[in-house]
Amino acid sequence: MSRDKPIKVLVVDDSALVRQALAEILATDPEIEVIGLAADPFVAAHKMEEQVPDVITLDIEMPRMDGLTFLRKIMSQHPIPVIICSTLAERGSETVLQALDAGAVEIIQKPKLGTRQFFEESRIRICDAVKAAAKARLKRLVPQIKVEPKLTADAVLPGVSASRASLQTTEKVVAVGASTGGTEALRVLLEAMPVDCPGIVVVQHMPELFTAAFSKRLDTICRIQVKEAADNDTVLRGQALIAPGNRHLLLKRSGARYHVELRDGPLVKRHRPSVDVLFRSAARYAGKNAVGVIMTGMGDDGAQGLKEMHDAGAYTMAQDEATCIVFGMPGEAIKLKAVDRVLPLGSLAGEILNRCG
Repeated sequence: MSRDKPIKVLVVDDSALVRQALAEILATDPEIEVIGLAADPFVAAHKMEEQVPDVITLDIEMPRMDGLTFLRKIMSQHPIPVIICSTLAERGSETVLQALDAGAVEIIQKPKLGTRQFFEESRIRICDAVKAAAKARLKRLVPQIKVEPKLTADAVLPGVSASRASLQTTEKVVAVGASTGGTEALRVLLEAMPVDCPGIVVVQHMPELFTAAFSKRLDTICRIQVKEAADNDTVLRGQALIAPGNRHLLLKRSGARYHVELRDGPLVKRHRPSVDVLFRSAARYAGKNAVGVIMTGMGDDGAQGLKEMHDAGAYTMAQDEATCIVFGMPGEAIKLKAVDRVLPLGSLAGEILNRCG
């Protein structure tokens, strides 16, 4: 166990099987301690009177009081980091989007029975979500998070030298990566984009299927078109393509036109989709015609890929610490000297447009 106190988690779900599965998964991580299991928000509130958790995992559909109502009460009375763990996440429900608006930090799928690899990936995602939530909320000194070995982008796309990125186009393309806190940050960024902005490709760490609903919501509030990427979609001006959950997104080029490719494959930097994979592909196929943007998120996914973009001649930016929910990913990229400029969230869109002419 870590020398620091473990992250205290309260699991709230009306299914006894799900409560037990989450408890067993979280118990595999020595930095996490499950302090209680609750079948509904009323039981949860009673347990919170006895001991305040650092993080709550919360189902949406429950008897007596739904999870969204309970979330809003928590955030208005005594804010605690909340992770939505619901089957609604699998269906890309609008209710889950409302939970993000109400202050939920992360969205994860409920654990399912499956192969050993499926269970291990689910375990990694759930434990990492708890650690990200705890780090996002705490304002005091936060324990250093131990990170298990992670695959690099080599597992999906071999690295190339900058000299091999021979360019047959001057069309600009923008590659964006984000994680914890990124749903709101992306909304701010994309809402500021004009209809003639350069094509944008995005990796946001999200559960499978949830990205479709997220993309549709952004499409209704942004001037540009926003859609969940499909394999072989062309990258167009005035459009943002968002990687679907559980698929890697790669930027490719055919002649003077960019398109995207979706791939399966292992978790890279503990994620699928991985920002490193997107950024490496942008370094290879767009080189100096790319702009790379790394935004709020825990961990270091995207840092090495942004360095590869930078070394290939791309202009690179990072969201500043003051406007990040978690300064992990941008901070790691800055440490690698992968970033040309660090800017607050509200200034990123303008700088992108300036660099793209």
